[in-house]
Amino acid sequence: MNRVPIRLRVALAFAAAMAIVLVATGWFLYVRIGGELSTALDRELQLRAYDLTAVVRDPDSTLAAAGGGRFVERGEAYAQLLDRHGRVIDATPPLGATDVLTPAQLRSAVAGTIYANVHALPGLDEPSRLLATPVTRNGRRLVLVVGATRENRAETLTGLRNELLIAGPVALLLASIAGYALAGLSLRPVDSMRRRAESISASTPGERLPVPHTRDEIERLGITLNAMLDRLEEAIERERGFVADAGHELRTPLALLRTELELALRHADSADELRLAVRESSVEVDRLTQLAEDLLLMAQAQAGKLPLRMQPVAVADLLTATASRFGWRAGEAGREVRLGTLAEAKVRGDPLRLEQGLGNLIDNALRHGDGDVHLSAAVRGDALELHVRDSGPGLPAGFADRAFERFSRPDAARSGAGAGLGLAIVRMIAEAHGGSAHLADRPGGGVDAWIALPLGDGGPLTSAD
Repeated sequence: MNRVPIRLRVALAFAAAMAIVLVATGWFLYVRIGGELSTALDRELQLRAYDLTAVVRDPDSTLAAAGGGRFVERGEAYAQLLDRHGRVIDATPPLGATDVLTPAQLRSAVAGTIYANVHALPGLDEPSRLLATPVTRNGRRLVLVVGATRENRAETLTGLRNELLIAGPVALLLASIAGYALAGLSLRPVDSMRRRAESISASTPGERLPVPHTRDEIERLGITLNAMLDRLEEAIERERGFVADAGHELRTPLALLRTELELALRHADSADELRLAVRESSVEVDRLTQLAEDLLLMAQAQAGKLPLRMQPVAVADLLTATASRFGWRAGEAGREVRLGTLAEAKVRGDPLRLEQGLGNLIDNALRHGDGDVHLSAAVRGDALELHVRDSGPGLPAGFADRAFERFSRPDAARSGAGAGLGLAIVRMIAEAHGGSAHLADRPGGGVDAWIALPLGDGGPLTSAD
């Protein structure tokens, strides 16, 4: 059935349901009408028995004579009067002296009224139904039998059955056609969306699926799919921008590297000049290597595969180790990386990634800030914050909102080298640990950048842990 079109499957299901309904309805009508006909026949027998009982009990009737008389019944009805021993006193022709009742039925009829079905009687080719009731005449206990064939009931039920066998398949066929057409009308918007989806590609931005205003599941499906297309188009645009920015960032160091090598090849006249060219080329190679590693890290984070080795990490050791890495660099610039008050606590995380994130914040402060760089840790609410503060002119207007985007740089007020990936990587590392990254101007000047890690599961641990 999975290979059968939905339209046909709906039509088949509709046809099966209709077939069950028609069969159940036909069976109900057949049984109900059959019961009504049987009830009507019993009532008719009761009326005839009542009339004949009055005749039998009348002392002036024909039966009062010694020789008796004859019952006369119209059509395929019959009557018979028996004594309690089964001897026939009177009967309609052609019954005559034929025993209509069995001995057991006769005994039951002497005691009270009974109904019985008879398969065959003289002069009647069809099954019949009879009523036997006790009658008292001149103190004598008799049994009056009245009956009629069930042919009318059988003919009526046969006609009803034939009509149902004809009308049922016709109704089922019409219902199946209607179900097929209704399924087609219901699925027409889906087919329209399918045709439009075939024409949508990355080269046709802005194309969306037609959404019918039906206020049903089809409309909600169209809205959901268009929202998905919006997200995909936004992701594609981000990736295109990422590729364009990455290409632009790669072009600059590659151009410088190529220039250095060409100058060394054509104009270097001594070993010192060659060593200088190789040294400058090595700087650009290091820059390319770092950019490639950053791009790889970002790709892993976007794919949800950023490798983390979670373990308890002492906050004091983390800040001390990170500050030591940048101490020489700050000293060359006449600055210093200072450690604030260090809490005796541990945080659950990847020490290398956390050190990388803090290192990027310190690198950003050394590149774009002034004065000493201060490292500290503090618990605020349900988060542990790792702060990196510097002094200087602060952030350019509006830059804080896009500082953690890829390839974002401040304006000339805080310009410098770098590909603009440092803060983006900080945010990815923080989010991979279930936290967040923030950047704000300090009231006294400078920038405060921090990583917030959640307390609780996966968050900070006390020293006892």
